[in-house]
Amino acid sequence: MNLLRYASQLPGFLGLWTRFPVGPLKTRVRYGVFPYPQYAYGVYWSAYLASCLGIPRITVAEFGVAGGRGLLACEKISAEVESAVGVGIDVVGFDSGEGMPKAVDYRDLPHIWSEGFYRMDQAKLRARLRRAKLILGDVRETVPQWLASNPAPLGFIAFDLDYYSSTKAAFAIFKGNESSHLPRVHCYFDDVASNDLGCMSQYVGELLAIREFNEAHDDRKISKFELLRLCRTRWEDWQERTYIFHNFTHPQYNTLVIPPDSKRAQLPL
Repeated sequence: MNLLRYASQLPGFLGLWTRFPVGPLKTRVRYGVFPYPQYAYGVYWSAYLASCLGIPRITVAEFGVAGGRGLLACEKISAEVESAVGVGIDVVGFDSGEGMPKAVDYRDLPHIWSEGFYRMDQAKLRARLRRAKLILGDVRETVPQWLASNPAPLGFIAFDLDYYSSTKAAFAIFKGNESSHLPRVHCYFDDVASNDLGCMSQYVGELLAIREFNEAHDDRKISKFELLRLCRTRWEDWQERTYIFHNFTHPQYNTLVIPPDSKRAQLPL
């Protein structure tokens, strides 16, 4: 492994490994050799958590599908993880299907995004999807409908709706009962950062939606995955966009997921 870590620092090595993905899945997840390494990380570890909790099937979701590259990547990753971990994975993608709506106010950062951005070619995308379910419409309506369908519990969610208002509406997905989600759900927020003209802050966009959700709930919180870098072989920019939804009153929140006989559980004599 030390040799592999050294090799991963060589120019071009990780790009080549991504093009020719050989080796155990867990190792490739650890080194981030995927076109969407943030999705691979979230899908893998949410499925692994489910296996520790004895949950046979989970859901992974993307909010803001647009052209579909992320959802297609999620499909491929989920198939690999399902086979390696032994937990079934359902993939769903939420989108209006019509591009971005009109901004509500300054909190949606209309100086960065505008109505009609990221319009989807529905027919083209549907022709390429193999296992993902595309759920089109206003998330204010589609999320409650989806929760009512008794889906497999959520394990990973990628949020890429850009707007504050749309992201806040999507957070209704965290208001389902305990059977609708794992006790901890890996989340990736694409738009907690922006370009130099975006001037992102906690008073607008996804960061504001997260802050308001946390202020409104005592037992459920969306928290940044602090010091994720310590779990990785190198720094990657998506680490700063990785969060965890916690349901502290979930009946399995306190279930031990580290085997008692593991090295981490034993102090050396």
